[in-house]
Amino acid sequence: MVEGAIARLQGLGDGPVWQPMPEAVKADFTGPPPQSPAALDRVYADVTQNLYPYAMGNIHPRFWAWYMGSGCLTGALADFLAAIDGSNLGGGNTGANLVDRQVTDWLRQMTGFPEGASGALVSGGSMANIVGLMAARNAKAGLDLHHHSVAEIAAPLRFYASDQVHACHMKAMNLLGLGGKALVRVATDQNYRMDITALRAAIRADRAAGRTPACVIATAGTTNTGAIDPLPAIADLCRAEDLWLHVDGCIGAMFAIAPENRHLVAGMERANSLALDLHKGLHAPFDVGCALLRDRRIHRATFAEEAEYLQVATRGLAAAEFLHDYGLETTRGFRALKIWMMLRHHGVAAFGRILDQTIAQARHLTARIEAEPALQLMAPTATTVVCFRHAPAGMNDAALRAHNTEIMLRLQESGVAVITDTTIRGRHCLRAAICNHRTRDADLDLLIDEILKIGAEILTP
Repeated sequence: MVEGAIARLQGLGDGPVWQPMPEAVKADFTGPPPQSPAALDRVYADVTQNLYPYAMGNIHPRFWAWYMGSGCLTGALADFLAAIDGSNLGGGNTGANLVDRQVTDWLRQMTGFPEGASGALVSGGSMANIVGLMAARNAKAGLDLHHHSVAEIAAPLRFYASDQVHACHMKAMNLLGLGGKALVRVATDQNYRMDITALRAAIRADRAAGRTPACVIATAGTTNTGAIDPLPAIADLCRAEDLWLHVDGCIGAMFAIAPENRHLVAGMERANSLALDLHKGLHAPFDVGCALLRDRRIHRATFAEEAEYLQVATRGLAAAEFLHDYGLETTRGFRALKIWMMLRHHGVAAFGRILDQTIAQARHLTARIEAEPALQLMAPTATTVVCFRHAPAGMNDAALRAHNTEIMLRLQESGVAVITDTTIRGRHCLRAAICNHRTRDADLDLLIDEILKIGAEILTP
């Protein structure tokens, strides 16, 4: 299995990025559970023949859909070792516990958070955001939500985010019992960054209406365009207004380790909480994210619950603080090992260089788009997301949407490359998110060539 995995990675660029699964193969995934054993080599053969050819493709060098990350062999091997170790990272006086603590402290230092800040490794960016926002809610509620309902909060809490915020924050409002109205969507400027004047006006309006401004969610790397909100100005406003500052850094927080681009996230270290998605900036295999909180006391107070069967001891296996006191999961796997091994094997500097490389590649792609009369850049390229479309003359918006959607689907089905689409301010566009350490400039040149070719084919009678 290990030899096959290495061979697969070595030959990635030679195969299709993605291909649809034939109906005959799909039929193999129906039927009752097996009652008798099968030889492991036969089971593994099904994996290589019926699963691997129809993977998502995000480890391929020409995958630029959504914002995934492309994995790492060291991390994959670490996941195997973590499963063999078998430790439950909810707590315990174990080596795994110490690795987890060291990894979150490394991440604290890499992102500039202060000494004494706390962290929790979670399933991914969405859960990291939820952890930070739950702490914000509890800190600003004005009563102990371990014993009281959110319905008892004296004045409705309000959270503020730009109109480019990730959908997980809407989920968070519902999960936290606040409802969708609690999230105030703030207008963005011409570069899709939160407008400070609009934010200040929204806070003022809520105070006048008897509501309680509680938290600003600043985004370091929006999903649509990769824009980074004006973090220093937002931090200043939050300090002046006594608001919690949460930074959704799932796309851009790790730019803090990129030598040429760390300035892009200056001010992020002033946040009360920060969400990281380590599948992206560090290319860790799914799944692992991290929530960092400036105030360890608030962090623990938000999540810790007393249970007679979970008591810290002075000696023995329970003679260590329980990690589940800092998150929602009582049971979780040894996620920290892959980050620990990857950072030790490759070093922080290597990941920083890759982040600089992806930003440079986004600029290369942007230059190629701007040089082609048939292509139109649809938003400024702030970091690693490029929004554009094939724009033949004479097409209205509806026709352009249909035309570019067909280009996207043909490109995916060809197996040459995978990109996705989005709509920004009512205008549909193609979207390439460069979060792939295997990508080279030649791959992006091929993307442009294929889009131009497919676009011309569609227009040919």
